[in-house]
Amino acid sequence: MNMEEQTQHIELKPPASKGIVPWMKENLFSTWFNTLLTCLALVFLYLVLKGVLTWVFTEANWKVIPANLQLFTVGTYPREEIWRVWSILYLLSALAGVSASIWGGLTFRFSVGIACVLLFFAVLPFELSTRAGYFGCAALMAAAFALIRYKWAVPKGTVSDNRLRPWVLGGWVLSFPVMMITLHGFGENAIPTANWGGLLLTLILAVVGILFCFPLGVLLAIGRRSRLPALKWASTVYIETIRGVPLITILFMANLMIPIFMPDVELDKVLRAMLGITFFSAAYMAENVRGGLQAIPRGQYEAAQAVGLNYPKTMRFIVLPQALQSVIPAIVGQFIALFKDTTLVTIIGLLDLLGIAKGVLTNRKWLSLQAEVYIFAAVIYFIFCYSMSYISRRIEAALGVNID
Repeated sequence: MNMEEQTQHIELKPPASKGIVPWMKENLFSTWFNTLLTCLALVFLYLVLKGVLTWVFTEANWKVIPANLQLFTVGTYPREEIWRVWSILYLLSALAGVSASIWGGLTFRFSVGIACVLLFFAVLPFELSTRAGYFGCAALMAAAFALIRYKWAVPKGTVSDNRLRPWVLGGWVLSFPVMMITLHGFGENAIPTANWGGLLLTLILAVVGILFCFPLGVLLAIGRRSRLPALKWASTVYIETIRGVPLITILFMANLMIPIFMPDVELDKVLRAMLGITFFSAAYMAENVRGGLQAIPRGQYEAAQAVGLNYPKTMRFIVLPQALQSVIPAIVGQFIALFKDTTLVTIIGLLDLLGIAKGVLTNRKWLSLQAEVYIFAAVIYFIFCYSMSYISRRIEAALGVNID
């Protein structure tokens, strides 16, 4: 077997993960000094967390959470129309189960994590219908996974598996407009976006911002590096102007100025917030992508030209894949910041998760439970932000760019 054939048989795999016991022995108890530091750290953590854990499990009044669960999750969305939200959750659960069966790996682990969270909520002291809904989502995810993996007998990497992938990707793409149409409805059954709130509104704003700011940021980064003066300066002016203004100002402008400049177009507050968040995040995303583009050696462009690739093909097949791969941490960091910045929409009258938390505390019954309410909101934000960070690290490891 010659060198070329050997190269074709090389398969890049992420480094195998170590077990918990070998990892602890190597990193925490490798020497007597490390063992001493580990013991001191454990004592310190015990002294610090003892009071916190005692308060959490014995003194805190967590009844405020199940009593206001609907407000935290969907805001003032009509109770008789909650079936729309559950139908969306069932759809996403089915897609997650099918995706876990087809792609496996990180997708499988992420789906298992979601299923565990759903089962955890199913055993909490919520209403019986709510607990049954969470359990139903987890069961549907498991059923979809088993249907593809065992009933249809579609092993990973087979021809049938490859044929299913475009359909599943199409399902994910179509799920967003289906979700928006289902939530809003038509005619007399329409639910105004003013009734959207809580975690539902936070996720919608974050997903829309992430989905649209990324391609817009890539186009702005390419435009800023363009040799066409008009395109370069237009992109530069946009990026520097937006980056020089706080997001609060952008949200105020989107909420107050859009109706003035476009009086014939009716845009509700939620859509204005989506536009403001998207355009603001796109400017920062453009700078992240531009950093990756500048890291690509000039020889890559020259090699692409030498083999006859035009500029669009050079960017698509040669430059952008390498540039985006090198700035994955910065891109995911921008996504996390965008998710947390959705809390600013309370300024323009929208009640996201944090806005609902503030509203709950205005009830005289829960006035003294600020700590419980804000800790609950903080845990929700942490779960989503850590999930994005974890996925980023796994992608880096799979691509071989993880430097840890």
